[in-house]
Amino acid sequence: GKEILATVPGRVSTEVDARLSFDTAATIARAEQLIALYHEAGVDSSRILIKIAATWEGIRAAEALEKKGLHCNLTLMFSLAQAIGAADAGATLISPFVGRIMDWYKKAEGVNGYAAADDPGVKSVTTIYQYFKKFDYATVVMGASFRNIDEITQLAGCDLLTIAPALMEELQACEGELPRRLSPEMAREADIERIELNEARFRWLMNADAMATEKLAEGIRGFTADTLKLEQLVEDIARQKAA
Repeated sequence: GKEILATVPGRVSTEVDARLSFDTAATIARAEQLIALYHEAGVDSSRILIKIAATWEGIRAAEALEKKGLHCNLTLMFSLAQAIGAADAGATLISPFVGRIMDWYKKAEGVNGYAAADDPGVKSVTTIYQYFKKFDYATVVMGASFRNIDEITQLAGCDLLTIAPALMEELQACEGELPRRLSPEMAREADIERIELNEARFRWLMNADAMATEKLAEGIRGFTADTLKLEQLVEDIARQKAA
């Protein structure tokens, strides 16, 4: 994180151990440990986003951390319920996953792909963006996990987009105008009703959304597997140095 910050402006996200995704207190404690390590390295906490899985427990941890002035990025975001929960908690930023949503629907519906405007991932992020702007949430929407440039251009105007280098190169090669698809003005005209969330409502909405439930669980398992690989790598390096 420190090395990346020496190269790029702005902020970096540092992820809390995914094994803590259902433990609010442990997530808060681990986040504070990470911030303390950054402080020891001379990095101000304003440049760090604590990345937390958007479980109910993770959202509550983000709420507590934001109240302490520590900024959070709620990840593994697949539903409007998760997004509203994060925004209600005052999260600085959310990362809804466009491509992973599309992947699930392609498999579930047995199709090869979607037109950009009909892409389920694009539609999900569009709805989240419209909801946030219509109801004046400050939480930043950062679309992520893109499979093609059509998904990206369809979300032109979103607060932020995180784009892989290969897709950036494709975009750079494109010519012509890129119309803005999302804007606060358009969002305020959207036909969306406000949703009041508590824990029971959040869990019910997640239970009713097979895609969001499956992709959240899959993502946590994947992040956990990566953590275990990293721990094993560190142990192997330590043993080699001690030998």
